[in-house]
Amino acid sequence: MRVNEKYSTLPAEDRSVHIINICAIEDIGYLPSEGTLLNSLSVDPDAECKYGLYFRDGKRKVDYILVYHHKRASGGRTLARRAQHGDQPLPGKAGPLGAGEPEPPLDYHEDDKRFRREEYEGNLVEAGLELERDEDTKIHGVGFVKIHAPWNVLCREAEFLKLKMPTKKLYHISETRGLLKKINSVLQKITDPIQPKVAEHRPQTTKRLSYPFSREKQHLFDLSDKDSFFDSKTRSTIVYEILKRTTCTKAKYSMGQGEGRKKDSALLNKRRKCDRHGITSLLANGVYSAAYPLHDGDYEGDNVEFNDRKLLYEEWASYGVFYKYQPIDLVRKYFGEKIGLYFAWLGVYTQMLIPASVVGIIVFLYGWATVDDNIPSMEMCDQRHNITMCPLCDKTCSYWKMSSACATARASHLFDNPATVFFSVFMALWAATFMEHWKRKQMRLNYRWDLTGFEEEEEAVKDHPRAEYEARVLEKSLRKESKNKEKRRHLPEEPTNKWRQRVKTAMAGVKLTDKVKLTWRDRFPAYFTNLVSIVFMIAVTFAIVLGVIIYRISTAAALAMNSSPSVRSNIRVTVTATAVIINLVVIILLDEVYGCIARWLTKIEVPKTEKSFEERLIFKAFLLKFVNSYTPIFYVAFFKGRFVGRPGDYVYIFRSFRMEECAPGGCLMELCIQLSIIMLGKQLIQNNLFEIGIPKMKKFIRYLRLKHQSPADHDEHAKKKQRYEVDYTLEPFAGLTPEYMEMIIQFGFVTLFVASFPLAPLFALLNNIIEIRLDAKKFVTELRRPVAVRAKDIGIWYNILRGVGKLAVIINAFVISFTSDFIPRLVYLYMYSENGTMHGFVNHTLSSFNVSDFQNGTAPSDPLDLGYEVQICRYKDYREPPWSEHKYDISKDFWAVLAARLAFVIVFQNLVMFMSDFVDWVIPDIPKDISQQIHKEKVLMVELFMREEQGKQQLLDTWMEKDRKKAEPCNNHSPAPAAPPPPPAGPDFPGGSL
Repeated sequence: MRVNEKYSTLPAEDRSVHIINICAIEDIGYLPSEGTLLNSLSVDPDAECKYGLYFRDGKRKVDYILVYHHKRASGGRTLARRAQHGDQPLPGKAGPLGAGEPEPPLDYHEDDKRFRREEYEGNLVEAGLELERDEDTKIHGVGFVKIHAPWNVLCREAEFLKLKMPTKKLYHISETRGLLKKINSVLQKITDPIQPKVAEHRPQTTKRLSYPFSREKQHLFDLSDKDSFFDSKTRSTIVYEILKRTTCTKAKYSMGQGEGRKKDSALLNKRRKCDRHGITSLLANGVYSAAYPLHDGDYEGDNVEFNDRKLLYEEWASYGVFYKYQPIDLVRKYFGEKIGLYFAWLGVYTQMLIPASVVGIIVFLYGWATVDDNIPSMEMCDQRHNITMCPLCDKTCSYWKMSSACATARASHLFDNPATVFFSVFMALWAATFMEHWKRKQMRLNYRWDLTGFEEEEEAVKDHPRAEYEARVLEKSLRKESKNKEKRRHLPEEPTNKWRQRVKTAMAGVKLTDKVKLTWRDRFPAYFTNLVSIVFMIAVTFAIVLGVIIYRISTAAALAMNSSPSVRSNIRVTVTATAVIINLVVIILLDEVYGCIARWLTKIEVPKTEKSFEERLIFKAFLLKFVNSYTPIFYVAFFKGRFVGRPGDYVYIFRSFRMEECAPGGCLMELCIQLSIIMLGKQLIQNNLFEIGIPKMKKFIRYLRLKHQSPADHDEHAKKKQRYEVDYTLEPFAGLTPEYMEMIIQFGFVTLFVASFPLAPLFALLNNIIEIRLDAKKFVTELRRPVAVRAKDIGIWYNILRGVGKLAVIINAFVISFTSDFIPRLVYLYMYSENGTMHGFVNHTLSSFNVSDFQNGTAPSDPLDLGYEVQICRYKDYREPPWSEHKYDISKDFWAVLAARLAFVIVFQNLVMFMSDFVDWVIPDIPKDISQQIHKEKVLMVELFMREEQGKQQLLDTWMEKDRKKAEPCNNHSPAPAAPPPPPAGPDFPGGSL
């Protein structure tokens, strides 16, 4: 195997490479002279290192950045410590304390952080990384450590992480033939204007075989350009893995005297509890303030060098390309598989909303076209019927004519018509089709991104325990050790060396953590706190909804006392609109509060791994936000108007507020208003304005602070900032949970109550077109570059989507059955109608009440408000009339309608579930062509290794033949020795002789 000696794959400890030794540059493949380095630094150091993208030699690329806040050292303690341990500073612009400068006051806390940084960075050097420090920056008090991974470290870690890399072997991808090929070519020509202009997005006819990287099989890979073999995403991932598992556990402290010794001892004890961890713990403890990989360069400007970030900004993160497909492969190349899968999922979801939006518009237009032919609404609007309705509240409200609710009845038909049932069935099948389509798309991406052999078990290899978990484990082990000490005190003990005992005590906690684990008993207080807190938060949500209900009731009663006829005629619209706005504001505020509470509850559970932490956080946040977003809608859909009682025997809240009723046309129209305002408000305010406004505001505040610190030279400093300084001012990446959460909540609005609002998919589509570009712009321009994470699916979010899809079938069945008048109309049409039409349906759904049966103090204060005396008023319910023997009892019609409603729920739910499962069964999860390509890759890989083994065998046979021919002349000129024993017979030695 030919390996360039400049790129030795030996581990760092074998090569004794140290960043401080300038000769070590030769070991990593660079051979500049000392004079060259000095000249390059004196000419234009910023240009040589491409403004922070490279080390000062202009050749070693910066793969990762560590940021820390620094102060002047506390004089003699630092110098004494360095002299004692023989430490040398990292190369860079860290200026030493001058002899003429006054010694600053002692700061043991800052010294502790500095010592830990030095120890940690020394361990990174021992791991093979190369570091360079820069404290002479434009940002006051902030220092940067630049990290570079040389070739041998990249190879070692890529083999450890089992990273699949492309080999030299190329093969042709099987193409469709016949009619499908013609269709695909036509579609490509049609969609060509909306394709992004990036090389990664073009259809490929060939693909390289990929194989987990191995240093022993480097000849399989194309290493002609070693600088670009591992791209920036892969390099930063490798460095981050080293940062996570590199620890600083040595207590390099030279104790002082007096108070200093006590403080040092306290700090040492603190370090013993939290120093077993890597970069995550150091960030949490403030040793480093940030850690991030660099962006590839600037994304805008005339003289900006072309890079992937600029290409993403032009072809993906710009609002001008909203009509184009996303360059998903380029997104994955720059940000990693996990973020690439999110945007791929968001793109598939948005595409699938197009047919749902078209059907929803058709259903809405059908309701609009048939509103004038709807007999029930015509009867309600016909003033000749002269139907007098009972008061909507006690005393202050008067009798009212049903014709006054004409507009509400006509509007209800837009959403409450036979097409709504069809649309509910369609959306249930749409959800199932969307899930299957995404699974197939996911498999295609796994094939293209070489994730087909990637398993979660491989990822678990690098899934290190969280810093908080190991701190708790160490704390538990120390408590356990202290208890053992107390037990041993009562036993006679042999005299031992004090220093040896002190070392054993210091190392005891570290050794015990390998055996001690957190059990359910350790977590029981946290579990109990979680349960109580979640129940309390849900109770708070219910209490707020109850408060809004009381507001609606009291406001309706107050508006009914108004002398203005226009105000009294619009009571329902006014109360509904204001109540929904209050709900919207409360939902947005509580969403932020619940997000913080869910994170705090997850932290106190102390999950072991980041994956476990993320899944628990997602579950809690989704539960709280689901309840918060949908409780007001559930109330209107299933509870409003169900438990009001009847005139003369109403149900009261706190014995003062009468439960509110639905409009004569039903609660579906009010449900539609509630759903539309909350959905659109959340999308407009929470998802868009917050995502645009808050980052802009934070950026403006940072600009003002920087200008305040150096007002004179601010513009000059801004121009000369290094890449790592510019990226430090960006917002840190906070994970994909908020992005997924807002889309899942929107998915719930689209599917759960779609029977009441067919236009929900359309508004979701319009929002997502903006959301994709908004998120893209945020990732490219507003956030620091996140560490690339490998993933083959969207994780727990897929299960949540499936759960919401199943729940949507049940909820839509109940909405159609109990909230709308679809079932009562069918029952009347086939059981009670005399002429087979809907004439008389409104009168059939109304019951009669004798006004003389009002309870004392509940009758209208102005019974002649309509201009005549009312004897009988009507209310919506199925009850016996006052002249019946069992007056005001529930009638048989109620039980007939209830039976029909329940039967519809059962039939609808089972039928739609069966159809969804059928769609799931019919559509295979893995496309046939992808399955064939995966099989083809395996066969080609086996053939490649077989040819390699055959080549080795042939080479070995050739060497053996040459050795035999060289030995024959020697045997001919030498005296005949004694006859050797014949070799055993075998396939290689037939007849027992050569």
